[in-house]
Amino acid sequence: ILQFQKSKLKFEAELQKQNDMTWTIVRPTAFFKSVSGQLEGVQSGTPFVLFLDGKIKSNPIAESDLATYLVDSATDLSRKNQIINLGGPDEPLSRLQQGYMMFKATGQEPSFSFAPIGIFDTIIDTCQYWADVTGWESLENAAESVRIGKYYAVEDMVTTDPKEKYGTITLQEHFNRIAAEGQEYDPYVRQFSNWIGSALKAMNAFQSPKILFPGTKGDDRTSKTSTTTAATSAYESE
Repeated sequence: ILQFQKSKLKFEAELQKQNDMTWTIVRPTAFFKSVSGQLEGVQSGTPFVLFLDGKIKSNPIAESDLATYLVDSATDLSRKNQIINLGGPDEPLSRLQQGYMMFKATGQEPSFSFAPIGIFDTIIDTCQYWADVTGWESLENAAESVRIGKYYAVEDMVTTDPKEKYGTITLQEHFNRIAAEGQEYDPYVRQFSNWIGSALKAMNAFQSPKILFPGTKGDDRTSKTSTTTAATSAYESE
């Protein structure tokens, strides 16, 4: 469990103990910005990086939709003293599906690179070691940021109950907008994406074959690797 999750759960427990006020606890699946960190790289022609088999799913919610839900909860008596998991209007989408959506939004040729999940542990262990040696808070924060990134890479963040799906903005609409207008700078998301990109280059991870949409420029059906076949099959089975 991550540090911010521990803090939130501790606060939730204290909130439920008291009787001075009513409460509503909302647990969002994920924010759009948290799955948008690779946009600038994709726009510049960099492959979309996948971990594991690309099947980890999420149905994130737009910040504006979440804000509306939170404000409405102050007066909606049906949410009084309730714990509510909340996702966006999309069905759960795999990271592979999200990658294809990002390429659609940017107009780039779809290509993917698979990275070993161990890359997270390498960065975490290195940052944590030097944080312990030097006592630098910045390195401690860096290690925790990468732990968050690993969580996003290996954990499903979904809600399937129709009552727990909310909002009007889909992830594809979000990708389309930020591809055209740019996205608000988030130091943690951007820093994490930069770390992963640098580490992958150092490990020559991008030397593996790119995965291409069948029929798109560069598609060579006679030389597809098993990795490409597996990824394409995974996407088509979603």
